[in-house]
Amino acid sequence: MKAAIPSPHSSITRDARPRRTVDSSIDAAISRKVRRAKPGTVFTPALFAGLGGRAAVDKALQRLVARDELRRLSRGLYDKPRHDPLLGTLWPSVDALVAALIGKDKLRLQPTGAYAANLLGLSDQVPARAEFLTDGTSRTVKAGPMQIVLKRTTPRQMAAAGRIGGLVIQALRGLGPDHLTARRLNKLGRALPEDERRTLLDDLTLAPGWMQPALRALANGSSPLGQS
Repeated sequence: MKAAIPSPHSSITRDARPRRTVDSSIDAAISRKVRRAKPGTVFTPALFAGLGGRAAVDKALQRLVARDELRRLSRGLYDKPRHDPLLGTLWPSVDALVAALIGKDKLRLQPTGAYAANLLGLSDQVPARAEFLTDGTSRTVKAGPMQIVLKRTTPRQMAAAGRIGGLVIQALRGLGPDHLTARRLNKLGRALPEDERRTLLDDLTLAPGWMQPALRALANGSSPLGQS
């Protein structure tokens, strides 16, 4: 009676798949998600964590970049480029980049400086350098000509993050008391809905003393600094 000779494949389960097949399936799954996304969408490897391990996802993203399905913006950030008939290939918006960073690192971000002023209509200038306060790590993320600057700050500075009060306080702080003109504040008062203006009182104690009278006036709907 012949002794049974173990098959060289006996240790492989029936549902095990060759590595190349696994990598191809990850490629296909990520490619499908990218194709369904709107141009200008920003991706991070974390968005595809459910499809495979980090190393496999990274390789799949590299292959999609090589096929021009994705563009690598910086380490761990990719986008599906937008194309304009006149301007050509566009860079993603700051909002898209920030949304990806928040999803990637579970950050809390508070717009500040010139970018906060632009969001509120206090400045027409769209800064190429958008600054945010964060309770995470300080760093700078570059995407083409744009820079997203994250500055670690105190819990007090982040207390109103995600609220209109936090945005207004940081925008006015960036302008400074010398540029807190009646024209700007009256414009802000007209732009903010009444329910949002009233919530400014909730964050009044988080603002510096020189700013508090203007915030009270905005919340009450009166002219902050007299006539513009």
